[in-house]
Amino acid sequence: MNERVEKILAVLADGEAALIESGANRFYLTGFSSSAGYVLVTRKGAYFIVDFRYEEKARACVTSAKVILMENPCVQIAERMQADGASVLYVETESTSLSAFARLKKNLPGVILANDDKIDRALAKARAVKSAEELECIREAQRMTDETFAYILDRIAVGRTEREVMLDMEFFMRRMGSEGVAFDFIVVSGANSSLPHGVPTDKRIKRGDFITMDFGAVYKGYRSDMTRTVAVSEVSEEQRRVYDTVLAAQAASLAAIRAGAKCRDVDAAARDLINEAGYTGCFGHGLGHSVGIDIHESPACSPRSETTLKSHMLMTVEPGVYLEGKFGVRIEDLVVVTENGYENLTKSEKKLILL
Repeated sequence: MNERVEKILAVLADGEAALIESGANRFYLTGFSSSAGYVLVTRKGAYFIVDFRYEEKARACVTSAKVILMENPCVQIAERMQADGASVLYVETESTSLSAFARLKKNLPGVILANDDKIDRALAKARAVKSAEELECIREAQRMTDETFAYILDRIAVGRTEREVMLDMEFFMRRMGSEGVAFDFIVVSGANSSLPHGVPTDKRIKRGDFITMDFGAVYKGYRSDMTRTVAVSEVSEEQRRVYDTVLAAQAASLAAIRAGAKCRDVDAAARDLINEAGYTGCFGHGLGHSVGIDIHESPACSPRSETTLKSHMLMTVEPGVYLEGKFGVRIEDLVVVTENGYENLTKSEKKLILL
């Protein structure tokens, strides 16, 4: 945690301070989860200002910042800045609302409130490359996710609803020890599977349906993400052709992953194959995104991304083909970028499974 705070200190000049309020970034810098609070970083110290509900536990857990009981946060921020010789305050421009910015400006007399995004950039850069400890948490979250997939395969049946399957998966995952769900699970079948972010409904599963399941676990604050599409009883020639296309597209993009590769080139490896197979316009989202404290983190693999992959970055690889009103297929793995390729954290079968 101290090393993480040092990365913020590295972008601050004398007389500058940073205020971090967003939950994910507060957790990243302190290792402590709370619904409110501030992390103030100056050139002379780091301070975690938190309310009475969390104070006792924070004092026992947080080592990267001095814990201060929240009373009047603006007064306390101003006092700490003055004591540490700081007069310029940077905030998180991506998450600070206009009203919050105005409130800080009004209640911090003598403080220059900067609107530069250098704190956002510093935090995004730091969080993009995962530490060994972070990767171990994500591996455990993914292990529970793979176990949930193996469990649900025996419980999908004609007549069950999408919502029933989703709840079954969530309860099993929580019983294994997941702290929650990484995001609202997607379980969609038949024509609903053409919706990339469809919501589970009371639609009953039928013979011949594709079922797309997108889900993940949480372990020590870190998330996992995987998608599998399975078929019930039988598939048509068209369904099998689409599935094989998506599987081949994923294999092509995985083969392109390594430290030094451009995110847009990894995306293109899958997208070009899908387009050449005759499904231009049916893959309307990016190939993947990083995962960590948040389910969507930087960088992302998309046609517009200029980011170069680095070792220990984490990336989902999730091409899909969606035929409106008919069905869709998505296959998603979670991988760690290495110098010469990748480590796949997702162990579940990817060949088409007929239930």
